[in-house]
Amino acid sequence: MDRVRTDAGGWGDRIRGMGGDTTRLIVDYVKQETLDPLKGLGRFVLFGVAGSVALAIGLVIAAVGLLRLLQGETGGAFHGNWSWVPYLICAVAVVLVAVAAVAAIQRGQATRPTDRPGQRPEKKESA
Repeated sequence: MDRVRTDAGGWGDRIRGMGGDTTRLIVDYVKQETLDPLKGLGRFVLFGVAGSVALAIGLVIAAVGLLRLLQGETGGAFHGNWSWVPYLICAVAVVLVAVAAVAAIQRGQATRPTDRPGQRPEKKESA
């Protein structure tokens, strides 16, 4: 027995086609709204971590350089019972740099808008 085609004009094919288009649209939307912002955030975090590591290494090298300078070039000022003073000076210098960095971060966060990396800025309505 032959099957009788009941959908005139191929409505079933059109509906299947629209369903595939809808699925593709949903997948593209999900990628746009989740994966793209995560990629932007990942790039932001990667550069932040790389910069932090570079600054930390630079700070350690500068602190060791300051310590060697104080130990070697100050003559006899820091010998004997005063041998601990260069270490204290270096520790204070490192703490001051850390305080300055934290203050700069807090000052930057206070003046920056609340949007985050990967987010699209909101359009402001003009009056």
